[in-house]
Amino acid sequence: MQKFKWLPVFSVVTLAVLALGPVATGQMSMDQLVAAAKQEGQLTVIALPRDWCDYGDAIDSFKQKYGLKVNELNPDAGSGDEVEAIKANKGNMGPQAPDVIDVGLSFGPSAKQEGLLQAYKVSTWSTIPNGAKDPDGYWYGDYYGVLAFEVNSDIVKTLPHDWADLLKPDYKNTVALAGDPRTSNQAIQGVYAAGLSATKGNAGAAADAGLKFFADLNKRGNFVPTIGKAAPLAQGATPIIIRWDYNALADRDTLKGNPKVDVVVPASGVVAGVYVQGISAYAPHPNAAKLWMQYLYSDEGQLVWLKGYCHPIRFQSLVSSHKVPAALLDKLPPAEAYAKAVFPTLDQQNQAKETITKQWDAVVGANVK
Repeated sequence: MQKFKWLPVFSVVTLAVLALGPVATGQMSMDQLVAAAKQEGQLTVIALPRDWCDYGDAIDSFKQKYGLKVNELNPDAGSGDEVEAIKANKGNMGPQAPDVIDVGLSFGPSAKQEGLLQAYKVSTWSTIPNGAKDPDGYWYGDYYGVLAFEVNSDIVKTLPHDWADLLKPDYKNTVALAGDPRTSNQAIQGVYAAGLSATKGNAGAAADAGLKFFADLNKRGNFVPTIGKAAPLAQGATPIIIRWDYNALADRDTLKGNPKVDVVVPASGVVAGVYVQGISAYAPHPNAAKLWMQYLYSDEGQLVWLKGYCHPIRFQSLVSSHKVPAALLDKLPPAEAYAKAVFPTLDQQNQAKETITKQWDAVVGANVK
């Protein structure tokens, strides 16, 4: 799967009146939408591995619920491939034309600009954070992860709770990034998050502050210039890794207690990385596509993603309305830890990338590999 270069008894929301589409002025009830989708008979998705965010369960539940076929194109495709598939099939109503896409944040605005998406607002639109959706409904966040500390607790006896803790002598030769900050988005966001914590939320100063933080971490001997993964974590070479929480939680399950893994969302500088959904402007099955969106953004669909450790975009709404089963919450870091999640804008991400990639060598001087 290339979406990321790293590493997936529900209540069903009662859906009210739905918008018909980007240019329509009428409205369609849920019953009408279901009927229209069944007339089309099929939904075509792309780049959705069944073990990614529990998409296999989502697809099967959708099929069972509405009696539609789901054509699953190229599960291992990346975001760029998804956009190209829309472009390549503009006049094609056949099985190779995707109805919907699930892509990285930057691909949503660019696909809208190119006229490749159609607007549609799901009935739960108001519970999607404003910073994670296009105001006109052309794309909208679906799930996210936050940068967390993945800790080998057999080696690290005292858990760090915030970024500043990592500077303590207790963590000498323990802290690693899950990528090279000169090239890896995950690592760049890790540096940015540390800076956001240090500046108490000042996004404009976060990149520079993050570089200074890692320079200090490196000077103290706490930073390990090795790309953190499950194997070096288990071996003790990188007993603390800064990485997306869903990867860390998946490692915890995979390692099965050998070693014991704790996943800590820091008390500040909680940076979220979000993916977005969109409906193709050329979708052969536009009503099935809208129904799919309604399913994904219902309580039921959102909780399927959460089972795969991908935080659904409506997570805070679900928690506040007590819709998340206790057994599922028990497998996650405390819900309140996610309440502080910050979603950097594309401009903020691009500015941080420019600063961090170009100044890492000069400011930090650690050759991560």
